Amino acid sequence: MAWFYLIIGGMIEIAWALGLKFSDGFTKPVVSVVTVLLIVTSFYFFAQAMKRIPVGTAYAIFTGIGAAGTAVIGFTSLGEDVSFLKIFFILLLLTCIIGLKLSSKPEEENA
Repeated sequence: MAWFYLIIGGMIEIAWALGLKFSDGFTKPVVSVVTVLLIVTSFYFFAQAMKRIPVGTAYAIFTGIGAAGTAVIGFTSLGEDVSFLKIFFILLLLTCIIGLKLSSKPEEENA
C-alpha cells in the first residue's frame, strides 16, 4: 500500500505543479486554492508512504514522478521545447525510479 500511496502522491504532484503555472503567481484565486489543496493532498500521500518506505527512496521517487510527469505534459500539451536529450534524460529518470523500486527490500513493502 505504501508504494500505491507514493505513486498517487507523485501523480498529484504533477497536478499541483501545473496548478502553480496556471495560478499565475497565486493571482488567480480559484486556481490558487485548488493548487494549495492539491499540495496538501500530495504531501499527505507522500507522508503515508514514508511510514514504510525509507525517506531517500520515497523522496527520489516522489519528486521523480512529479518532474518527469510535469515535463511530459509540458512537452505534449503546453508547447514547451522538446529535444532528444530532454527525452533521453526523462527516460533515464524513469529508469532510475523503476530501479529504486526494484532494489527495495521486501520488508520495506510489508513493514
